[in-house]
Amino acid sequence: MSSPLLSPRWLGIHLAAVLVAVVCTAGTYWQGTRAFEPDRDVITNPVQELADAIPVDDLGEPGAYLHPALTANTAVEITGDFHVEEQLLVPWLLDGVEGYAVVIPLVTDENAAMPVNRGWVEDPEAVPAPPEGEVTVTGWLQPPQDASEGYIPMGDPPEGTAERIAPSVLTSSWDEQLYAAYLTLPEGAAGGDGLTPVPPPEPPTEFKINWRSLSYAIQWAMFGVSGVVFWIILMRREPSEARTRELGF
Repeated sequence: MSSPLLSPRWLGIHLAAVLVAVVCTAGTYWQGTRAFEPDRDVITNPVQELADAIPVDDLGEPGAYLHPALTANTAVEITGDFHVEEQLLVPWLLDGVEGYAVVIPLVTDENAAMPVNRGWVEDPEAVPAPPEGEVTVTGWLQPPQDASEGYIPMGDPPEGTAERIAPSVLTSSWDEQLYAAYLTLPEGAAGGDGLTPVPPPEPPTEFKINWRSLSYAIQWAMFGVSGVVFWIILMRREPSEARTRELGF
């Protein structure tokens, strides 16, 4: 006599139970992984070596979105001309000292501009001139500064000051198509002698838990365990119920 657990009805139940177990396991793993991932707004990429720099167009075209989680702190190189007449100063606190980041467009042959943070200076009158003619610069790609970072008020900002380094702000002063990022240069690059480099941020070391994703992972696990337990209970009850049906009780 064949087992009642091998009947067509039960084969369907077995298949449904396996599917529930697989889906719940996948859901638990997915939400559990997200629970311990860094915040998407936090730069978590290590600072790359400049010797490993790649052309910036390998990451995206001007105007294209460059996801910070994938591109921030990437060492890149780009060739173009500095438009010194469009150079801007962005209020910037460096080690608690008020000053300015010197930001200038590096314009390529395609008339696309990469905002370049040449470095920091406390005295806006002491900004050295950038190099003339076509140059190739190497630095670290950074995401546009978000409005939530706030504006650093200065007592009497000089002419040619921008609120922050972001395409939405710079387009009011620059006519070129902008890359959706900016470049931070190492010390002494692009005529930066006399400027203090603004180093790219290192990945954070603190550990944070996404409690919502963790709760979802627990729910997926509980549902999966409940489904498997219910399946086992049904299988244990089926032989006795089958005998009862045969005896007509």
